[in-house]
Amino acid sequence: MLRVALVEPEIPPNTGNIARLCAATRVPLHIVGATGFRLDDRAVRRAGLDYWPQVALHRHRDLTALYQALPEARFIYLTTKAERRYTDWAFEPDDCLVFGRETRGLPEDLLRANWQRCLTIPMLNPNVRSLNLATAVAIVLYEALRQTGAFDS
Repeated sequence: MLRVALVEPEIPPNTGNIARLCAATRVPLHIVGATGFRLDDRAVRRAGLDYWPQVALHRHRDLTALYQALPEARFIYLTTKAERRYTDWAFEPDDCLVFGRETRGLPEDLLRANWQRCLTIPMLNPNVRSLNLATAVAIVLYEALRQTGAFDS
């Protein structure tokens, strides 16, 4: 089963929107490390509306704990720094899509160590630094779900 992991998310409404997306697609959401807010924060709950009971939410203290919890997963890292487009990747059902903080993304050393599994979302305007985190998760998750046949039944 596909999964989404957010590493140290900072903005409550983004996490709430991603939680709602995960509920709608039945994709587990993994929160890694400290958040810039409490998950019971009103802004998070409001963005997720009344769908929170539908979210398969998992917390991990760090990436090592995430890796240990999902030993069968292939971890795919999303970053604006990658050269390979997400549309050029062959997603598999056990992939875990890993996204970094809104302000800094994923750590540089993590990206370098996993460069062969780093993907980007192309943008036509070079003056735009990045997409909103919730938007980026939705774009890549729906492509992964499409490729893995989630909508075929």
